[in-house]
Amino acid sequence: MVKLILLGLLAGAFFSSTFVLNELMSSVGGHWFWSASLRYVFMLLLVSLIIIAQHGIGRIKQLSALFAQNPIFWCVTGGIGFGLFYAGICYAADHVSGWVVAATFMFTVVSSLFILMAFGQRFEKKIFFYAFLIFTGVVLVNLSEGLNADIHDQAPLFEILLYGALPALIASFSYPLGNQLVWQASSNAKSSAAFNPDMTTEELLDSTANTNNVADSRVTRYLTAKIPSFETLLLQSSFNKIWLMTLGSLPFWLILATVIRPPLPAASQVFNTFLVALLAGVVATGLFLYAREEAKTSSEVAGVDATQASEVIFALIGGMVLLNNPMPSALGLLGVVIIILGLILFAKNN
Repeated sequence: MVKLILLGLLAGAFFSSTFVLNELMSSVGGHWFWSASLRYVFMLLLVSLIIIAQHGIGRIKQLSALFAQNPIFWCVTGGIGFGLFYAGICYAADHVSGWVVAATFMFTVVSSLFILMAFGQRFEKKIFFYAFLIFTGVVLVNLSEGLNADIHDQAPLFEILLYGALPALIASFSYPLGNQLVWQASSNAKSSAAFNPDMTTEELLDSTANTNNVADSRVTRYLTAKIPSFETLLLQSSFNKIWLMTLGSLPFWLILATVIRPPLPAASQVFNTFLVALLAGVVATGLFLYAREEAKTSSEVAGVDATQASEVIFALIGGMVLLNNPMPSALGLLGVVIIILGLILFAKNN
């Protein structure tokens, strides 16, 4: 158990590099668009190399064929789950400290509940209490940042919330939504009836009536039946899904680039973005998935999941050491403690 916790903490430390390096790039004038988009360009290259090393070039051809079956689906899921998610994270880093972005993004645990409920999942009442704790902590952290900015004649609280908290909150919904859509596509393939665009509404409802762990809601069954079905074992691999969603996110970045027309990035920003892709996208993900796979009991899985709350602490320490950020106020620290407590309780009882 100790080994798994240490691996989880190490993954949390690497994940936190996202928030620290994004703030660093913002502080030296790097445009947030390049911090966001270049990460996924590098991710596509790095994950492709990993997949080729493990399974050969043939696996890339298989994934490309799977992508070609329904490119619109993968562009939507990649655009939401990776594009909108990381654009929000990087935009927020332009306006608030990295640890505040990290703490606010922890709201994704709460966001996931709402998204899963939309897909028909039901939860015990105590889960919503833990979610309320996390929400309270996020509010305190952002209030602390806003009040501190007012004291130092920086951006007012309203701007902190609008340009910092709101994009991070949007990111907290986008990431689980994109991933849930991919999970649902895989889950649909396991049901007795595959998706058929020519089905009538009643047939769609009947075809998904026996979905496991989903409440018997006509609206829920209709929505899930509209999601395409991929009958393949390829979606059992996390790296395969990352590859497909990363490729699908590229049109989002191209469209966004034509809209905002950012200035070209400096070489230092390109390098730092590569570090984010390597450390947070590959190393951290690999360590976390390995620790989760090695967990033998539900308590061990919960312990590994709970270590991800450490991202806030590592982002806070990294900002203070590398960027000379000031120590948060007592209100901000209280918010961090409440967020971590809520995450630990959530993981323990999930």
